[in-house]
Amino acid sequence: MQYTILILVLPLLSFIFLGLMDSKFKPKTAGLIGTIVLGIITALSYYTAFEYFTMYKVEGVYQKVIPFEMEWLRFTDLLSIKLGILIDAISVMMLVVISTVSFMVNLYSLSYMDGEKGFQRYYAFLSLFTFSMLGLVVATNIFQMYIFWELVGVSSFLLIGFYYSKPSAVAAAKKAFIVTRFADMFFLIGILVLSFYTKTFDFGVLTGENPIVFAAGAGATFMGFSVLSWAMALIFIGGAGKSAMFPLQIWLPDAMEGPTPVSALIHAATMVVAGVFLVARLFPVYYFQTPEVLHGIAYVGAFTALFAAVIACVQTDIKRVLAFSTISQIAFMMVALGVSGYEGHEGTGYMASMFHLFTHAMFKALLFLGAGSVIHAVHSNEMKDMGGLRKYMPITNWTFLIACLAIAGIPPFSGFFSKDEILAASFEFSPLIGWLMTFIAALTAFYMFRLYYNIFWGKDYAVKAAAHGHGHDDHGHGHTPHESPFAMAFPLVFLAAVTCVAGFIPFGEFVSATGADYHIHIDMKVAITSVVVALISISVATIMYRKPSTTPDKLAASFSGLFKAASNRFYIDEVYLFITRKIVFNSISRPIAWFDRHVIDATMDGFANTTQWVSIRIKSFQSGQIQQYAYVFLFGTLLIAALILIF
Repeated sequence: MQYTILILVLPLLSFIFLGLMDSKFKPKTAGLIGTIVLGIITALSYYTAFEYFTMYKVEGVYQKVIPFEMEWLRFTDLLSIKLGILIDAISVMMLVVISTVSFMVNLYSLSYMDGEKGFQRYYAFLSLFTFSMLGLVVATNIFQMYIFWELVGVSSFLLIGFYYSKPSAVAAAKKAFIVTRFADMFFLIGILVLSFYTKTFDFGVLTGENPIVFAAGAGATFMGFSVLSWAMALIFIGGAGKSAMFPLQIWLPDAMEGPTPVSALIHAATMVVAGVFLVARLFPVYYFQTPEVLHGIAYVGAFTALFAAVIACVQTDIKRVLAFSTISQIAFMMVALGVSGYEGHEGTGYMASMFHLFTHAMFKALLFLGAGSVIHAVHSNEMKDMGGLRKYMPITNWTFLIACLAIAGIPPFSGFFSKDEILAASFEFSPLIGWLMTFIAALTAFYMFRLYYNIFWGKDYAVKAAAHGHGHDDHGHGHTPHESPFAMAFPLVFLAAVTCVAGFIPFGEFVSATGADYHIHIDMKVAITSVVVALISISVATIMYRKPSTTPDKLAASFSGLFKAASNRFYIDEVYLFITRKIVFNSISRPIAWFDRHVIDATMDGFANTTQWVSIRIKSFQSGQIQQYAYVFLFGTLLIAALILIF
């Protein structure tokens, strides 16, 4: 499988070529090159999946394959950093997910971004992002993963801040970069602590069956917990930053300032699932060595899922509704990993998490691209500027509806099968967690159909436009929306088709915690409960939003405190601003800055001033006058002679 190196080399070459491409080329050429390269990568990824799942199963267990590896840095005889490619079930699954969504986004962007300033730069950044994410999922060791982890952060910074002349986009890019770098600091510390005690970075050793590797880390303690537990908790903080878990979720909604196709790429299949993939990659370590950390991940995920779902219920910007939906759904995957066992019936959570990662990537990319299609037609992100668009955009309407039904957990769409397994695993772990996740699933169905009805039903768009008294919008476009062109419509139809059939894939036979077959059995009690709850939520949303109604305003007035708090994201951003500005900047940074200026700098300035003063006083000795030099020479000679005579 040495050809898999091309999966990394091609997007890197695409980034370099597009970044250096001469301006004589038409911008559209850059888009075509980037899209063709992604098409080749997608084909290679599919072929890799086919070859792996048909040829590398030994005695009922899928084997790990390392087609390429080289030593980069050697610290000791035992500890070194290698660069390579690791092919196993979850990395192959991620190759398929990343390449599929990236290809659809590249194709979609040919039309959506047409005419934008920086079109060529945009496609170069897309290639860099794809290279970074693909490198992350095939890393053979945790330090190689960290290198690509940081490249993903740089790429997302560039894409979120693509509209660099727009202050809000620049602020959003900086916010995403700073928050995730803060989390990555803990990730790096965790890696260093883990490698210090285990003497390895290699995933094969860390997730192997040799407990001696962890003996030193398990024996050492700090504040009542083993050093190994601290290391794995710190590593999870890095994953929580990338996957926007509470309280590090603040960057994700603001990342909507980037182009909508970027939102689909970041929030569907790539950046935000990196944290889930990290926990899955190290799952045997969490499960066997630090189960208390794994349970903590479940509780953090459950709270994050509820927190984000409540906020999504009141947002009015359609992309921000989807952003909080993403946070909630990623948290579902974290909960599934946190409540999972390792094999047999207990391994439901692990398989369910990976299954939901796969299905969610497809229908969430569909939702974001559908939102982009709507924004492209009406030139607004706000629900108040939409309504009745099903008449004008039938393809977008039907594909968006399919995605909403999938994320709501309605059979036979893919989201039902993966979410049902997560709920089943949650009930196995704790009835309390099970019912909490069921309630969050109900909220999901509600806010997604609130979004759907506000866009495609409700008061007709043309009526709203006439009420504003405009013949044209701020961009000079007429107020009659239209369906998106083929380059945008095809990805919608393709992803909708995948969403319809992906649930029937026997996913457990390909991906499981042990590598052996896991046969999915739908828990009818859990399934019926979840579907009934989802249908009730959809019915409530239908009553409230399908037609113009005063009910939403009355509810908002009745629960004004909760509504206002949720609309303002429970003021978490304000808390961060207070901590950073009032405490960190004023109470810590300002005193340090004063000490730096008035003590450190003043001392150095004193040395410089003293040296200058002395130099001014003695510079007359270098006057260049022979007579003066003779007098000094004579005086010095007499002084030395006198000293000799005296002493």
